[in-house]
Amino acid sequence: MADNNNNNVDNNEDTKDNGIGEPLLKKRYYENCPGCKVDRAKETAQGVPIKHLVNIWLITLCGSLPISSLFPFLYFMVRDFGIAKTEADISSYAGYVGSAFMFGRGLTSVPWGIVADRYGRRTVAMLGIIAVIVFNTLFGLSTSFWMAIATRFLLGALNGLLGPMKAYAVEIFRDEYQAIGLSTISAAWGIGLVIGPALGGYLAQPVEKFPHIFSKGSFFDKFPYSLPSIIISVFSVAVLISCIWLPETLHKHHDSDESHQDIEAVENESTLKSDQKDENLLLNWPLMSSIIVYCIFALHDMAYQEVFSLWAVSPRRLGGLSYTTNDVGNVLSISGFALLTYQLFLYPLAEKACGPIRLSHISGAISIPLLQSYPFIALLSGFSLHLLINGASVLKYCLSATIITGLFLLQNKAVKQHQRGAANGIAMTAMSIFKAVGPAGGGALLTWSQKRLHASFLPGSHLVFFVLNLVEALGVLLMFKPFLAEKKTTPSEQLQ
Repeated sequence: MADNNNNNVDNNEDTKDNGIGEPLLKKRYYENCPGCKVDRAKETAQGVPIKHLVNIWLITLCGSLPISSLFPFLYFMVRDFGIAKTEADISSYAGYVGSAFMFGRGLTSVPWGIVADRYGRRTVAMLGIIAVIVFNTLFGLSTSFWMAIATRFLLGALNGLLGPMKAYAVEIFRDEYQAIGLSTISAAWGIGLVIGPALGGYLAQPVEKFPHIFSKGSFFDKFPYSLPSIIISVFSVAVLISCIWLPETLHKHHDSDESHQDIEAVENESTLKSDQKDENLLLNWPLMSSIIVYCIFALHDMAYQEVFSLWAVSPRRLGGLSYTTNDVGNVLSISGFALLTYQLFLYPLAEKACGPIRLSHISGAISIPLLQSYPFIALLSGFSLHLLINGASVLKYCLSATIITGLFLLQNKAVKQHQRGAANGIAMTAMSIFKAVGPAGGGALLTWSQKRLHASFLPGSHLVFFVLNLVEALGVLLMFKPFLAEKKTTPSEQLQ
């Protein structure tokens, strides 16, 4: 009896209003609910939880590394398939392979989001990593154009971890650290999209580059593009094992748990559940406006990544840089290191000073003249060329990551927890469709530009970067009000 009285006193103390501005409904915790355990831990946590940042960084990096790791060697891979009739046509076929991943992901992102809302973020993350291990390895072993298309499609369709991880980054941190969590997502994603191609550039065709290690007639001579995929898959196995200890943030309340709560707690929980009626996400304009803008920048970024690698390895007579895959790997490695430094040390300061949206406006405005300078940089040679192309690449990736981080934050603030998986699934579906257009469109555009080198208006590569800038400019315009809206949350919504 004494224990029961003490419990009742504790419950009554929980329900008291501690001051002006506190919510009337105090959050109740269920003993066997993983989400409640996380929420309770957040209340007592001090400082930035580095362990969670590392977990998010590793899982997101695992999902992003395979996306663009093929770009530096894709030109040569397609050439070896023998499907292109002319040298200029190689870029078009390469674009189809690059688009297959995003097309597959666009078809399945919403279902993966729904699964994440029902069964948990960790479950979907682990299944996505398994897909990376299997189908990324098979892509490296591709011996035909159609095998490459099929494995990239399945890799995209079965890899649904990015959307749930964005929801996870919001749920695992306290409110004041959510921007850092989402910044970690965009940083890891951006670094993966840079380091992946760097690995592809360094490790593709190892028999030619490292003959003292890889001999003629060996496995890597028969499959010259498999080593980058195998390295990424080995890393993914390690990340998969680490996910065993990943805390789940999804709330799972069972009827049996309610018997241990007092009458007031049950009433409060019923009130919260009544407020959690599923909102029509398609009518949520703060969410949909941020997704639309996100899609435009996703299209631009994916097209840029494909175009840059293909343009860099194209011969100078076609307006390219005549770079080797190692040269492309060097540029992207420097960009990846600079992006990591920027996201860890500079972005938090800039975001605090300007806010995520204004900072995105500034980044978009700077990106346009920067991108149009690329064809002029290509006229240089030697040290001047390497210095300027590295500087431009570093700045471009940092600006893109800044924009994407701000849009991530808007999307996850626009919905409540029980719909974040579905909301991020919608975002991933729409973004994947746009990104599927990016490589195919970029490859076809580069092929067309290389066939009009002597045109009087926008000759050669000038055309490619001008079209990319048109897409960027549209995204910048839509980031302003009244199109882009930001949802204001109430204290009672924050509990949910």
